[in-house]
Amino acid sequence: MSKKNSNNLSIIDKELKIEGSISSSGKLIIKGQVNGTIEGDVVIIAEDGQVISSSTKVSSLTIGGNFKGEVIASKELIILATGTCAGKVECKDLIVENGGILNAEVSCKTSSKVPATNETGGFASPRAKKENQIEL
Repeated sequence: MSKKNSNNLSIIDKELKIEGSISSSGKLIIKGQVNGTIEGDVVIIAEDGQVISSSTKVSSLTIGGNFKGEVIASKELIILATGTCAGKVECKDLIVENGGILNAEVSCKTSSKVPATNETGGFASPRAKKENQIEL
């Protein structure tokens, strides 16, 4: 009966500064300052938010403020027009809005590079199409 609650919402407000490790489920909105590691599902760094992280592991990261460090986003990394990302990035999908700044070592993983599991495992088959890939 243990079901992961993705409806959780946590907010680190503007006046809050955190040093250390954060582990969250659901959605985490950062409006303040974080210096440490982050593990979670969906993390949003608001326009006023500042994050310095040696290790961030999330499903989805949206950056509207400043992020510096290393991030692994299993689904997507979105840098908004007001956002800045510097450091090392590994993600599946990368979106940078016009005006957003990305100054990082970037590695985008396709579903064909994700280990295949059975139908209930949730990972894409290694036979996933590579039609939209461009090799440089």
